[in-house]
Amino acid sequence: MGYLALLRAPHVTRLLSGTLLGRLPAGMTALVIALALREAGTPYSRIGLATAAYAIAAAVGGPVLGRIVDRTGQPRVLIGAAVVAGFGYALLALAPGSAVAAPLGAAIAGLAMPPLEPCLRSLWPTVVEEEQLDTAYAFDSASQQILYVAGPLAVAGISAAFGPSTALWTAAGLGLAGALVVATTAPARAWRAPARGAGSGLLGPLRSPGLVLLLIGLAGAGWTVGAQNVLFIAYAEQHSGSLPGGAGTLLALAALGGLLGALAYGAVKWRSSTATRTWVLALAMAVSYLPLLLLPGPYAMAGLALLSGIGLAPLLAAAFVLVAELAPTGTVTEAFAWLVTLFATGNAAGYAVSGSLVSGSLSAVAACSVGGIGLGAVLLFAARRWFRSAGAPDMAKGREVLRAPEGAAV
Repeated sequence: MGYLALLRAPHVTRLLSGTLLGRLPAGMTALVIALALREAGTPYSRIGLATAAYAIAAAVGGPVLGRIVDRTGQPRVLIGAAVVAGFGYALLALAPGSAVAAPLGAAIAGLAMPPLEPCLRSLWPTVVEEEQLDTAYAFDSASQQILYVAGPLAVAGISAAFGPSTALWTAAGLGLAGALVVATTAPARAWRAPARGAGSGLLGPLRSPGLVLLLIGLAGAGWTVGAQNVLFIAYAEQHSGSLPGGAGTLLALAALGGLLGALAYGAVKWRSSTATRTWVLALAMAVSYLPLLLLPGPYAMAGLALLSGIGLAPLLAAAFVLVAELAPTGTVTEAFAWLVTLFATGNAAGYAVSGSLVSGSLSAVAACSVGGIGLGAVLLFAARRWFRSAGAPDMAKGREVLRAPEGAAV
């Protein structure tokens, strides 16, 4: 019932659907860059350069755009970024074989990726009542699981029917459409971050020690997910023929586990503090990954893949609330952008390190995956005394700002 009440609240369905639509390119881009460049006869070394340019630029651009949002508001940044990112996709589509245009286009697309995810999380306290925040963040976290299933499927279907270049144009269009849907809502137009406190400086939200420790701990969760991808791919290769669907089945089951975990988390009325829930859920996620070390037979491994996914989305849902609490006044959007960046960085590092281990031992890859969240959970537990609220004024101010235009046309 909590989810039905959430979806019936004003603006919620439109904000969620617009964000998912605009973020679908994030689940498409890495694959579509590889397909488009390969079709143009580009060597794998240059494909790697283009995909790396996209990933690095997105990691840098997210916090920068988040800071601009905190200072100027959401609509202009979202729409402007989507237009610039579309130019990057256009470069890729028009000159995929160019040694200059392709990586430049990928970098522009990543750098200007509209910050829809941090913007939505900044809006939640202004859109729903305080008692619905956990449900909203849990539903948000659950819905993100769709992106990395739907994105590659969309690329495969569009590329097969019309070619990879069409998939690039589609990604550009989806990004702009999603940005327009969100930017034209009353909450996005009304939202303003409170004025930054004295001494914000270049560090912005990173001047909060608790937030920095939280982000590092969550990077460990990102590491685990990246290493798990390699583990499932290598495991499926070793058990080819005995695991229907191969690595795709294991990854889909992990995503399904995340969806179920987030829905269950959001349905519970929690009495513990957000900080406590965060480190407890991190420890629970670490425990859910431990059985992967056994590397059992294919059907048992499928069950463990489902189990392993259950903890991630609830952990992120709790962390979203804690980020908002810890972010210094006037920096909440940038803080959410840093969460996206640190998680993605951890994911890439886990992928790279586990990839270097896979030729030696599958057990080493499993240990690499478990180790990321294990260390992250220990850090979050040890740092729990630093998780004291600093960002409550942002939430309160957001509610006050929205009251006046709440009945405005959208």
